[in-house]
Amino acid sequence: MAETERVLEKLVHLSVQEIRLAFNVKTELETLEDTMSNIKAVLLDAERQQHHNEKLHLCMWKLRDIFYDAEDVIDDFKCEALRKQDAINHPNINLKVQFLASCCTSLPPSFSLRMGYKIKDINRRLDELATEWNSFALGPRSDDRHVLRRETSSFVDYSDVIGRDEDKENIISMLMKPSDDGNIPVIPIVGIGGLGKTTLAQLVYNDDRITRLFPLKIWICVSEEFDLSRLLKLIIKSVNKRERCDDSTLDALQARLRSLLNDKKFLLVLDDVWNENQAKWVELRNLLRSTDGFLSSKIIVTTRSLNVASIMSSIPPYILKGLSLEDCLILFIKWAFNDGNERHYPNLLRIGEEMVKKCKGVPLAVRTLGSLLFQKTDESDWIYIRENEIWRLKQNENDILPVLKLSYNHLPSHLQRCLAFLSLYKKDEIYYSDQVIRLWMANGFFEHPKQNQEWEDVGKRYLNELLSRCLIRKENDFGLGFSFKMHDLIHDLALEVSQRECKIVNPETKMVDEHVRHLLLCDEKLVEVPRVLEKLEKVQTVIVQDGSKRSKIVDKSLINLCVSNFKYLRALELRDSPLTDLPDSIGTLKHLRDLDLARSEGICELPRSFCKLYCLQSLNLGGTGLKQLPDSVQRLIELRRLVITVEAWHLKEIRAGCWTSLQYLELDRCMKLRCLPEGMQYLKSLRTLHLYLCPRLLEHLQIVTCPSMNLKMELEEEEDKDLQLSLKTLSLVNLTSLTDLPRWLLQGSSSTLQQLRIRGCQNLCVLPAWLLNLTSLHELQIVDCINLSVLPEGIDCLTNLRELKIEKCRQLSKRYRENG
Repeated sequence: MAETERVLEKLVHLSVQEIRLAFNVKTELETLEDTMSNIKAVLLDAERQQHHNEKLHLCMWKLRDIFYDAEDVIDDFKCEALRKQDAINHPNINLKVQFLASCCTSLPPSFSLRMGYKIKDINRRLDELATEWNSFALGPRSDDRHVLRRETSSFVDYSDVIGRDEDKENIISMLMKPSDDGNIPVIPIVGIGGLGKTTLAQLVYNDDRITRLFPLKIWICVSEEFDLSRLLKLIIKSVNKRERCDDSTLDALQARLRSLLNDKKFLLVLDDVWNENQAKWVELRNLLRSTDGFLSSKIIVTTRSLNVASIMSSIPPYILKGLSLEDCLILFIKWAFNDGNERHYPNLLRIGEEMVKKCKGVPLAVRTLGSLLFQKTDESDWIYIRENEIWRLKQNENDILPVLKLSYNHLPSHLQRCLAFLSLYKKDEIYYSDQVIRLWMANGFFEHPKQNQEWEDVGKRYLNELLSRCLIRKENDFGLGFSFKMHDLIHDLALEVSQRECKIVNPETKMVDEHVRHLLLCDEKLVEVPRVLEKLEKVQTVIVQDGSKRSKIVDKSLINLCVSNFKYLRALELRDSPLTDLPDSIGTLKHLRDLDLARSEGICELPRSFCKLYCLQSLNLGGTGLKQLPDSVQRLIELRRLVITVEAWHLKEIRAGCWTSLQYLELDRCMKLRCLPEGMQYLKSLRTLHLYLCPRLLEHLQIVTCPSMNLKMELEEEEDKDLQLSLKTLSLVNLTSLTDLPRWLLQGSSSTLQQLRIRGCQNLCVLPAWLLNLTSLHELQIVDCINLSVLPEGIDCLTNLRELKIEKCRQLSKRYRENG
């Protein structure tokens, strides 16, 4: 359970300041840590058993709630430490308060009593649960994520397969190509569970052409674990069914396999592979390579993981796609009706077509729905199935949801939590990587970063793991981030595993579980905050959609609800809000880490209490009506991401010691802003500065000694055409990664740029022809660009050019002379 890991990790990573604060309740914290360590030892066993034990499953939910509360208490120490740090950095004029802030290192009495009570209460609840927990006789297990899966065989009933002829021919064509790299060609077939990877492999395996091409065919369902000894036994028994090798040593197994495969051309199918340990695959591959027939042999691998495919094969994987709607309807009719019977029920067929569309081409989902409706001719039964999410329907072991859930069970616990959170979005929603990472981070879903890593890097790694496991699919890449979507059936899976934590709420919502932690409010007809939310207390995330249609009253009521009830709120997203101001009470949301008020044009200033949001990591004020960024925002020392729109000409100076964690700064549509703020040099952690529609901001830009910076950025043609900048001077100095001049930067200033200096850019080889568009250029200097070999033809067309300086450019020196 990811919650246990996180709470224990937070206890380990308490800062020096937090440890001092926690000193008065040290004994209670140690008791909590001991109890959780004991629980962690048997938690893996509990996670495995809960799928078959409803009582244990409910016990796990109780445990999860206690761990959430424990995490909240530990975060209270962090908030208090940040409050004290702020008091030291920004002391009150009152000298007595100054002295107390700087000298007091123990807990204030009220805080100490409150925390002591909360920790004792958590320990008491754990003790009460212990009797029930101990009754399950759980034992320690290793975290190998070993999940039992169904067995498969090479047999296929051709009459059951619809729409895979083209895929079959493609794989057969790949098998018939001769190998030319000295390795056994491995053909990976990749896709989500239920898509038909195994069925496709069976079709190929049983084709007459393949039988003639490969005298020896071997089918192995890997499924459980990629253990060399186990796989060798399975292969040997597949080749010689009478072979008895259960007690053989690994050495004996290897010798026997070589003798069986020598001089034989074989096709080996490794079905349902999950192993991402390259060393295990290399062991098997090397053993197969030692046989005499390996050069003409082939291997087919089916897997849900792109990582598995890349480990096992040097060729691009065969990405299996969903069936067409027409094929899905044929398959559905086959499973829902007796032969030819469907023509008697045109009304049911219309309902069936709507259901089939929801399956998005996944044949196992189509088959599951068809099986549920087989021999049911009452229209009400069909309407019930149509109106319900697939995850709510009762299913057998080999139906779509249990098959998909194998992918979830195989995930590390931290990724399970992240995937479940994605159910908070509506189906077919486009997700944005930066937004998802921020929300995950705000809710503390991440493992502690490794050395030289930032929290954002952990989030990117998590998304890449979900991509590699085919649980999400990338839509568009924006360079700094990307958009992605989730298959509707994976969304159903996420809904099923998150049903007590995530909830989408609209005016028709009648009931919400009291333990819900994450809320999405979505409906353009939302005229008031649903009353069912007033009983909730444990909410950590609130996202409101369709903001442009909401009334100001709704958002006021919502913020008041957050302040009064959701004391541990971590993320609040109120994009397109009609609010004209924020209540001063927002400063009481001391656990808030992510606040998104993008495009809330009516907000012109921030309340005085804003500086009390000590834990705030991400603040989006882009597209607001903010006149000026107040000093109070600089007191937010945990801030990592800041997006702002201001109407001012100048931003206030950044003071030393402020925003020391800031990674990302975006100035968004600051139409009047004429310069970057003074003190930018204090932003030691800044990785990204994003300037969007700030036409007056930059007249002079110098980029000096950034060895890994490459300013190349591709824009859409329309964006390129419309980009307007006002640069007058640009200096690019010691940018060793620069291979091309930044067209977006120079073309956008084509009518204003007067001076261009390029120095020490050793990998710059040519200057582009569009350089001639810089019609206002007065001075061009090129110094120490040793690989630059040519200037653009027609450089004499730059009629305003008054000075051309070329120095220490060996390649150019050969071509041009003083009077050239």
